[in-house]
Amino acid sequence: MSTQKTLKVKARLAELVPKWREERTKLIKELGDKPIDKVTVEQALGGMRDVKILPCETSYLDPIEGIRFRGMTIPEVREKLPRPAPGDEPYPTGLWYLLLTGELPTKDDVLELEEEIKKRQEVPKYVFDVINALPKDTHPMTQISMSVLAMQRESVFVKRYNEGMKREEHWDATFEDSLTLLARMPVAAAYIYRRTYKDGKFIPPDPNLDWGANFAHMMGIDNPEYYNLMRLYLILHSDHESGNVSAHTGFLVNSAWSDVYYSISAALNGLAGPLHGLANQECLKWILDLMEEYKGVPTKEQVEEYAWKTLNSGQVIPGYGHAVLRNVDPRYTAQREFALKYCPDDPVFKTVSTVFEVVPEVLKKHGKAKNPWPNVDAHSGCLQYHYGVKEFDFYTVLFGVSRTMGITAQAVWARGVYFPIERPKSLTLAMIREAAEKGLEA
Repeated sequence: MSTQKTLKVKARLAELVPKWREERTKLIKELGDKPIDKVTVEQALGGMRDVKILPCETSYLDPIEGIRFRGMTIPEVREKLPRPAPGDEPYPTGLWYLLLTGELPTKDDVLELEEEIKKRQEVPKYVFDVINALPKDTHPMTQISMSVLAMQRESVFVKRYNEGMKREEHWDATFEDSLTLLARMPVAAAYIYRRTYKDGKFIPPDPNLDWGANFAHMMGIDNPEYYNLMRLYLILHSDHESGNVSAHTGFLVNSAWSDVYYSISAALNGLAGPLHGLANQECLKWILDLMEEYKGVPTKEQVEEYAWKTLNSGQVIPGYGHAVLRNVDPRYTAQREFALKYCPDDPVFKTVSTVFEVVPEVLKKHGKAKNPWPNVDAHSGCLQYHYGVKEFDFYTVLFGVSRTMGITAQAVWARGVYFPIERPKSLTLAMIREAAEKGLEA
């Protein structure tokens, strides 16, 4: 599908992309042979942690302030993005506009984008046929990944590439695919939710609701509070630089000029891992096990006892610590503010709050955690649980729908600036040793 009337966001991208392309070319020409970082043996053998090598214009993760979306903190984004009504959380599609362009949209910009999404959101029947062919107990992440892959048949990028599309048009075709996929992701995800956990009855989109609220509606949760939670959740999980597993997987696959359907499906498979997207459900399980242990909301003393019991058994306390952050994750803070406003007396939230008061000090005494503070996963599950979404396996699908915004925005940028296919050099362990020893000698 292609936009008949050029959207404002696409027209703006048409103005910005040549400038971005020129900036990248100039940077290479002027400073192409200059080093920007050094790599230690520990980094090479430790998951490339903290190696400064990946470009990312959409977001930057500051160790103290947390994620910045195009330079804006989460409080700034929540304050300045357009919202459906006063007091509501902002439109998630407004954030996508910001991620794409680096500029704040007006409400008219967002409403135009919302209308275009409604035109594109019908999921082809064959995609539902693919989902229905799977056993109902197939993990929902498998179902959503396969449904995205099935949609690849609709790719504008592939069609235009086969017709001889010029390289300078790659970003345009990528944008078209991204917008269509973004429109359809909540529809497919909600269908999977209803099929897997509920009565299997499909709930169609409501034309009067925005993209975020419609996701909640199609899941079967018509609660204005949950509409707002969904908007907030989709914003908070949308982007986190390009180095995490899902974002980098999507970026890497797209660098081969694989369209965004291939890229997002691959990214979802990475997100499904226990060390990435499954973390939020593990956090909630730990909280619920804690409550079961003490038959209700535990005291601070009981939380401390349970935390030490977890650590002394050789396990970690899920939701605490982060590879980059060295402070409380502002995404955690945003969700805490939401809970204090809408469900301050919820027993699970009370437990999460007590854990927040106790666990950082326990981890400091334990001495092994570089960052004793909570991350986003420590809070997100309890809010879903409060509003009746108690199917843990589905939490990562919610994460995946949100993360699609960031990965597609990164793909549009990468195709616009002619970012090449990724191909880092590999070394054997013996070569790494030899290189390190020569470095010591020097």
